[in-house]
Amino acid sequence: MSDTAPGSAYAPTPRTVPTRSRERASYDRALVHAILDEGYLCHLGFVRDGAPVVLPTLYARVGERLYVHGSTGSRPLRAAGASDAGLPVCVTVTHLDGLVLARSAFHHSVNYRSVVVHGTARQVTDPAERAIALDAIVDQAVPGRSADARRANARELAATAVVALDLEEVSAKVRTGGPNDEPEDLSLPHWSGVLPVRRTYGPPVPAGDLAPGIAVPDYLAAL
Repeated sequence: MSDTAPGSAYAPTPRTVPTRSRERASYDRALVHAILDEGYLCHLGFVRDGAPVVLPTLYARVGERLYVHGSTGSRPLRAAGASDAGLPVCVTVTHLDGLVLARSAFHHSVNYRSVVVHGTARQVTDPAERAIALDAIVDQAVPGRSADARRANARELAATAVVALDLEEVSAKVRTGGPNDEPEDLSLPHWSGVLPVRRTYGPPVPAGDLAPGIAVPDYLAAL
C-alpha cells in the first residue's frame, strides 16, 4: 500500500469522537491503516428513503482512499454516481480478538480493533482507477490473486460498480486486556478471563471442474 498523506494522525471531528470509552479511541494513521489492511469485509452504512441501511461488502485500501465493491444494480452505488454530490456513508471494519468473560454478566465484553470512516462516497468511473480498485479489492482478500486470474471483460465491468471514499474523517477504537470485575466480585467462584478469537483458513478445496495438474498456488498455500 502507498501511504502518501502527511502527518501521523487524523484530526478528530464531532463524528469521530466516541461518547463512551474515549480512552480507547485513536486517530493514529498507522494504526488505522493496519486495522484496515488486515481485513477485507466492511459494512457500508447509508440512509435510504429516510431509514438506515447497512450492507456487508468487500473493500480495499489504496493509500488514503477506500474502494468498496458492489453491483451496478445496487441502489447506494447508483446514488453515489447519480450526482456530483455523491452519497454520505459510514464504513466500519472490525476485528474480534477475544471474548472477555467477567465474574458478573454486566462486565462481559470483547477485545476488538475497529475503524469507522465517515464521508461522501463517489462512484469510480475512470477506467484506469477502476482497474486499480478492482485489483486491490481482489488482492485485499487474497494477496497475489489479481495477477493469477482472468481480468474482467466489458460485460463484467458493466455489471460491477466501485465507490471511493477518502480517509479524512476517521477513527480507530481498540479494547485489550482482561475483565474489569468489581472489587466485591473478585471472591466469587466463577472463572474469569479472556477466550482468544483468531481467524484461520482451512485447506483449499479445488473446484469440481478444475483441470488435473493445476496445483494450489504458493500465495494461497501460504494462508
